[in-house]
Amino acid sequence: MMADPVDRRQKDLERFKRRAFLLAGAQAAILIGLASRLTDLQVTNSSEYRLLAEKNRINYRIIPPQRGLIYDRNGAVLAENLRNYRILLVPEEANDVEAVLDNLGRILPISRYERQKKLEEISRQKGFVPVVVAEHANWEQVAAVSVNAPALPGISADLGNSRIYPFEDDFAHIVGYVGLVNENELDNPNDQDPVLQLPEFQIGKTGIEKSLDQELRGKAGTRKIEVNVHGRVMRELDRTVPHSGKDVQLTVDQRLQHYTLARLGKDAACAVIMDVWNGDLLVVASSPSFDPNKFSGGELSQAEFDELVSNPNRPLVSRTVQGSYPPASTFKMITALTALEEGLVGPEDIFECDGTYEASNRIFHCWSRQGHGSVNLFKSLGQSCDVYYYNLAQLAGIEKITAMGRRFGFGVRPGIPLPGAAQGLLPTKEWKRINRGSPWLAGDTLNAGIGQGFVLASAVQIAVMTARLATGLAIEPRLIRTTGNSMLEIGGISPVGVTEGNLNLVRSGMFAVVNEKKGTAYDSRSVSQESVFAGKTGTSQNRNITLAERRRGLKKNEDLPWNQRDHALFCGYIPYAEPRYAVAVIVEHGGGGSAVAAPIARDLLLRSYYGKLPPLEAYPEDIRPQVRREQQELDLRQPTRPESGSIRA
Repeated sequence: MMADPVDRRQKDLERFKRRAFLLAGAQAAILIGLASRLTDLQVTNSSEYRLLAEKNRINYRIIPPQRGLIYDRNGAVLAENLRNYRILLVPEEANDVEAVLDNLGRILPISRYERQKKLEEISRQKGFVPVVVAEHANWEQVAAVSVNAPALPGISADLGNSRIYPFEDDFAHIVGYVGLVNENELDNPNDQDPVLQLPEFQIGKTGIEKSLDQELRGKAGTRKIEVNVHGRVMRELDRTVPHSGKDVQLTVDQRLQHYTLARLGKDAACAVIMDVWNGDLLVVASSPSFDPNKFSGGELSQAEFDELVSNPNRPLVSRTVQGSYPPASTFKMITALTALEEGLVGPEDIFECDGTYEASNRIFHCWSRQGHGSVNLFKSLGQSCDVYYYNLAQLAGIEKITAMGRRFGFGVRPGIPLPGAAQGLLPTKEWKRINRGSPWLAGDTLNAGIGQGFVLASAVQIAVMTARLATGLAIEPRLIRTTGNSMLEIGGISPVGVTEGNLNLVRSGMFAVVNEKKGTAYDSRSVSQESVFAGKTGTSQNRNITLAERRRGLKKNEDLPWNQRDHALFCGYIPYAEPRYAVAVIVEHGGGGSAVAAPIARDLLLRSYYGKLPPLEAYPEDIRPQVRREQQELDLRQPTRPESGSIRA
C-alpha cells in the first residue's frame, strides 16, 4: 500500500524545519562567538591590543645629546666634540660583507684585528642596523668611497662626533677621558639613562669626565618613526630635540700647566699651584702622563695598554691627587705651630743639636751628621734641624700635633671632584692600636714631628697647608669655576684659628729657608725684590737605615737603586710680602729637596708671578747662563689641534 502523499510532504517539512533549526543554531553560535571576540578585542582588552599594534607600527629611537665642553680658566678648550666623517656599513645591503670589507680595505687602512672586530659586531646586530667600520676619515677617502660605490654596496659616509682632547697629555689626569659603556655601568641602579643603551655612546671613565658625567652628558632626544614588520624605518613621524650637556670651566691655566709639565720633564713627579686667596688650582700636574685621545678613540692597542700599566713610573696614576707621601720637613711648620700655640716654646728658646737625639733607649739622627749647634725656631726652619723638632714633638705629643695638622688640611680628603683623591694620614695612638695592633711608642711621635713615620699627604694637601700658612685663612682647594651658566660662588673663608703672631714666626722661618745664606734652598732664591718668595724643603726617607749602615757610612742617593732613593719635596708661596700663589712639588725618588725639588718650585713660582717665562734678572747672576740653557731646552710647543675628518696615527 503506497504512503499518503500528504503524510510524505508533512514528514519532509518537519525534516527541513529540523535542519533549518540546526543550521540557524550553528549560525547563531558563530555570530555569538564573533561578537564575543569583537567585544574582547574592542572593549575588554582594547588598550592592550592597541598598544601591541602601535608597537608593531611605531618605534621610538634615542637621539644622543652633544657632550658639554670643558674649558680652562681663560677659555682654552680642554675637551671638545670634533665632527668627523664615519664610514657605515648596512650588512643586509652588502650581499657579501667580507668581500665589501676587502674592497673597502683598498681605500681605508683597516687592520686585520679591526676587521675581525667589525665582523663580530655585525654578527650580533640585525641586518638593517648600520655598523661604524671606520672613523676620522678624511675628505679624500670619503670621495673615494663615493666614486667606488658600485663595488661597495651597503657602504655610506656619515658625520659623527668624537671626543677630542686638544692638549693631549697635559690634562689627562684632570680632565680624564670617555669610553664605551660597559656591563657594570649598564647595570648601575643609580644611572638608568636609556641613552646608555646606544652601541656607540660614551661616558666619562676618569677625571672630570667621570665625576661630572651627568652634567656633561646632557639629555637625549627621541625620534618617533614608522617601521614595517621587519623593523625597517619607513618614515619619521615626530622628533624631540636633545639637550646638550652643560659646559664646564675649570680653574686651571692651560699655559701654566703646559710649562709645569715641561719643567717636570720625564721624572716621576707632580706639582700643584694654587691661588692662596680663593683656592683656585691653577696647576694640577702629574708626570709622566698619557694621551687620553687613544682611550676615547679606541686606538690604544693591547700592547700599548700593557706598557702603560707595567711602566714603573705609573703614568696612569695622578700623583698630585691620588699619591700619598711622607711630607718630611714640609711638615715641620705644623709641629712648630703646635708648640707655639700650646706655649711650650718661644721663638728664642734654644735646643742643642749635635746630630743625634736619644729617646726610649734609641738614637734618632739629624740629617746633618755634625749637628747644627744651638738652634732657635728661626734657625730650625731655615736649616731644617731635625733634633729641634724631636724636642718639640716630645713636648707636644702626637694628639696635639695631629689636631694642628687637621687645621691645615692634612688627613682630610680635598673637596675637589676628582676620583680617588687621597685622604692622607695623620696618625693617633688609637689609630695605631686598631690598624697596627700595637701600642704607640715615643719614637712614633718623634718621627711624626719631622713628617716621617706614619704621616702621609698628597701634593694637593701640602699646597693647601702652604696657602693657609701664607694667609691665615682656611682656604679650600677649588677646581670648578662654572657649570653651565652657574658660577660657583666662593663663600666667606674663616680664619684657620692660629695666632697671627705665631704664623708670622713660622713665615719668617720659611723666608730664611730661601733667602738666608745657610738656608736649605738659598741656591734657588729670587734676587728680584718684587718676586722674593718663602718656602720649605723636604727630603722624604724611603727606606730604613740600620745602625750598621750609619757606621759604614751612608750611600749617596745616586748610588742606591732608584726605588730606594729619597723623595724630594718643596712647598712655598710668592711674593713673600703679599702672598698670591702657593706651590707644592714632589719628585719621587729624586733625592734631596733642596737640590731637586726647590729649583723646580722656584721656576713655577716665578712663572706664576710674572705670567710668562721668568726673566733672567730674577735669578742669581752666577746661574743665569744655566737657566738660559734650561729655558731653551724646555719643550713649550703646543700640541697641534686635530682637524675635522683627520685620522690620527
